[in-house]
Order: sequence, then structure tokens, then C-alpha cells
Amino acid sequence: MANEGINQENYPIKTIVILVQENHSFDHMLGWMKSLNPEIDGVTGKESNPLSTTDPDSTRIYYSNDSDFIQPDPGHMYQEVYEQIFGVPWTKESSSSGFPPTMEGFAQQAESVEVGLSKVVMSGFKPDDVPVYQDLVMEFAVCDRWFASVPGETQPNRLYLHSATSNGAISNDTSRLIQGFPQKTIFESLEESGLSFGIYYQYPPSTLFYRNLRQLKYIDNFHQFDLNFKQDCEEGTLPNYVVIEQRYFDLQILPGNDDHPSHDISEGQKLIKEVYEALRSSPQWHEILFLVTYDEHGGFYDHVPTPVSDVPSPDGIASPAPYNFQFDRLGVRVPTILISPWIERGTVLHGPSGPYPSSQFEHSSIPATVKKLFNLKDFLTKRDEWAGTFEGILTRASPRTDCPVSLPEPEKMRDGEANEDAKLTEFQVELVQLCAVLKGDYKDGISLEKLVENMKVKEATGYMDVAFKQFCDDCRKAKEEGKDDSYIPPKFLSSSQPSRSTSSIFGRPYPPPAATPTFGRTNATSISGYDFLIAVSFLISPPTNLSPLISATPPSSSTNESVSTRTPPVVGPEVVSAVFSGGVMLLEVTS
Repeated sequence: MANEGINQENYPIKTIVILVQENHSFDHMLGWMKSLNPEIDGVTGKESNPLSTTDPDSTRIYYSNDSDFIQPDPGHMYQEVYEQIFGVPWTKESSSSGFPPTMEGFAQQAESVEVGLSKVVMSGFKPDDVPVYQDLVMEFAVCDRWFASVPGETQPNRLYLHSATSNGAISNDTSRLIQGFPQKTIFESLEESGLSFGIYYQYPPSTLFYRNLRQLKYIDNFHQFDLNFKQDCEEGTLPNYVVIEQRYFDLQILPGNDDHPSHDISEGQKLIKEVYEALRSSPQWHEILFLVTYDEHGGFYDHVPTPVSDVPSPDGIASPAPYNFQFDRLGVRVPTILISPWIERGTVLHGPSGPYPSSQFEHSSIPATVKKLFNLKDFLTKRDEWAGTFEGILTRASPRTDCPVSLPEPEKMRDGEANEDAKLTEFQVELVQLCAVLKGDYKDGISLEKLVENMKVKEATGYMDVAFKQFCDDCRKAKEEGKDDSYIPPKFLSSSQPSRSTSSIFGRPYPPPAATPTFGRTNATSISGYDFLIAVSFLISPPTNLSPLISATPPSSSTNESVSTRTPPVVGPEVVSAVFSGGVMLLEVTS
């Protein structure tokens, strides 16, 4: 969609789509693409790491191309990444010693955690293992000099994506999670310039870690991916800035598609394929730039030294003790692919040409490029002012007409099903705690740490489902009551406030509220006669008895009920099909 705020004279792009996967280095995911295009700074198999950086006769682990389904989750906390980059364990003394980034500590650090893990982190996927990426790299552009913003975990890096700072965070901080991170984001900059944005989520969106996005005025900027994304692509109504949030939890019925170990990467490939094909078929295709990157390297080896000098702190805020990190160096290199009909086939994007001699591509390059393409007013921090921008990749005078319409179908890599009893990752813990904050549970004296103690994946998704639904219902109710746009619900639920439901059905309130308890648009779609679709937000096992969810009378055009709450008749409609995808169950029923 065109808008006056966009610098339309210089750039053809009106919509930027961002999808950020989890926990893989460039070499691990795309390093072997060098065999297809020698210009890519990838791997050849000559790269290696010693098992001990202090022993000159140490066994060396050479890089291989036999990566398969990844069961362990390699270390990627701040101190672990320090050892991977510099080859020595983090201490207060070593952190101030000025060691060069040798990238020699991956095998040593991994082996100290688990015997044999060094071979896992020193291996990568063959191009055929990631066929969707293989086609995209050959058809569009790959950037082989894109680094994580922080040498640490998921959450601080995801904060940089849309705000060019983590506001001093290098790990989970429960007190700040409750308050929400206060920094200005690219979403607000877009709004100030009269531009639009949309967040298409499959689980409660991590963008709600930003406090300002919890305000009522932004409710309609959140959309369920499975219900709305393809529709908006088909209708040509995608906003100027699109963020795709994936399934961060791995269930048997809904496998995780964020690529986080131990999730099957074929599910992530399916997601990229789905998004690309929807964009490719959209009437907006000639105005789209689609970027796929990863939040951080996940503990996997990469041979390119990370920049450790001349990196500006975004805001002068240091991390808490004991690390006191100044945010003056970057993280490990991560995979990044850029897709647009304005990009020449087989392009390789190396380091940026500015705006400063030391500038690099990193996550702050996203808000920096959005500012440049859309002619926004101000930078967010000193970091996005410094970061390289990637609009130079749009080199064509006219859009290509030979872009593939479809991408290969990936093959399942994991034997067996998802482990629903798996321990939560650090990021999953933070998402559960976020939902607890949105629901208001911590005000009832429930410790956020106690809440997630011993919680497993299936239990977590059930809790999140109920909590997020209640938050969405609070948002709807607050809007109906005419609350101010800056209001952030709930404020927060007190222990004396009764629950909205006295029973539940498979982890969600039952009966459901009359209005759609989700951000964005209604879930109910009227078809003809008594045939209609009922969309039920669903995160865990489907009910064996569907009759309580089904009414013989289809929703009228004036209602926005997601599921009827009327008493079912003795002879009701029959379920003729059920499709599960991305946290949504679609039921086709007929009377």
C-alpha cells in the first residue's frame, strides 16, 4: 500500500516483511552454500577447532556437512559465547584482556558441557538439507556479513531487531519483564510518519516485550497468522512493515517452526516456503522486500571473526554485574537472506559501505533501513545510526518477472514426534512469564520463577493459551468501555476479581466469550447455507467430543463470535473436516 511518508521517488519498496528464526550460525545453516556459489564466504571443510585451546597438541575437530536433527541445545549465554569467540573462559580478568576473536573456542566450550557435542557444533547442513534456502540463495540475495547485535541469547537480540537496543539486557530480567521494555521502537516511528505495521503471530507475540506495544491503540496491529496473513496477501492489504512471529513451542499436533534446537528444521523451511509463496502471489509483490534472518548463532560454529571494536553502545546503558557489558561488540555471524523482484539473481551481499568506516550489518540494520526506505524522521539509538543499511541490494531498474512462484517441499528430518515433556528453553520461559504478566497472575502473589519451575512444553502452551486469551479479552473490554488509547490492560487483575470462567476445555476458558478473544479481526467466516467454518484458537490436543463447540445455526453477518455458546441441539451438524495449523483449528461443519 502506498503512503505519503514513503520515499517513493528513489525506492520501489512499500512493504518490508521480517521473519527472524532461532539459534543458528551462518556456517551451520548456509556455510556449505559456498559449493553452489564460490563468492559466498562459507566453509570448505578445512575449518577446525581444538578441543583445548591451551594444549598445542590438542585434537582438532574439522568442520563437516553431516548435520542432522539437532537434539542438544548448544550453549549461547553471554559467558559461553565469550569462550566460543575468544577461546578462553570468561572471567573478570579475561574480559578486560583484549583477546582477539579467534573463533577457536566452540569445540572446547561444547565438549565441556557434553562429550561429543563438539562434533555437533562443528557441522553444518548440506544445501539439499535446506532446499527452501538453497533456492532462495540462488534466486535472490544472501548476506554473508550479518552479525547478531549482542554476543548472547535470544531476547536481547530480538529487542535490537525493532528498537536498536536491549536497554541493557543480556539475559532474562523478571522485574523488567513485568514492566515491559520502555525504549522507543520502529513501530512507533512508523506510526509517527503515518505508516502502517502489522504483527502476524502464531503464539503470543514476543513483540509484547516492548511495553508500548501493550497499549490499546495497537491492538488492531496484531493478527493471527493462519487466519489473516494469506488473506491480506491475496487482497493486497499488507501494511508497510510486517513482522512474522512463528511457533516457538514444539507440540505433536503443531510442531515448532522457529528452527530452535531440538525443533525439526523442515518445519521452519515449510514456514519460509508458505510466507514466500503467499507474498509471491500477492498483487503487492513488486513492492515487497522480504528479509529472513536469525536472532543469534545458538552456540554453533562460525569461522568469520565477530567485530569487537568501534561498535557504539546504543544508549550508554551497561548490563548488570557481574558482566557489566558495554554493548560495544557484536555477536556471531547469522544467516540472512533478502528476497525481492528488485534483486538480481544470485546476489551476494558482503559488508556495508557505510555510513561509518566501522559499520556492520546487524539487527539494528533493520530499523536503519526502514528509516531510509520510508524516509522516517529520527534514528532510534546510536546503534541504528551506525549500522549498515541494505537498500543498495535493490539494483534493478525494473522488477524481475522470472521469480519462482513456488519453492521445494522440505522433507521431515526428525524421526518420531515432538517431545511435549521437554524442559523449557530460556526464551520459552520468558514467553510464559510474559503471558503471566499480561494476564496479571504475578499480582496475585504468584512468583514468575515459581510459575515456570518444572514446567514442560505442553503444560506451558496450555497456560499461555488461557493467559493470552484473557489479556485479549481484557483489551476488548477496555475498548468497549472507552479506555484511553495509552491504557495497558489489565491494570492488573487483583486476587479479589473473580475468574471469567469456572471450567475449561483443553486448556482454555469454556464457554468462550461472546466476542473474539484475540487481537485483530474476527475469526468467524460465514459461508453459504448451514456450511461454515469455525476457527478455534488451539494450542494443545483437540477435543474428542466436538459437539459443545458447534451450533446448528451459522454465525450471522453481524456477529463476530469465534465459537457459538448456544446449547447444542439433539441432532447437530457434522464435522466434515478439521485442519490444524499454527495454533488454529479450522472446522468445516454441515447440518
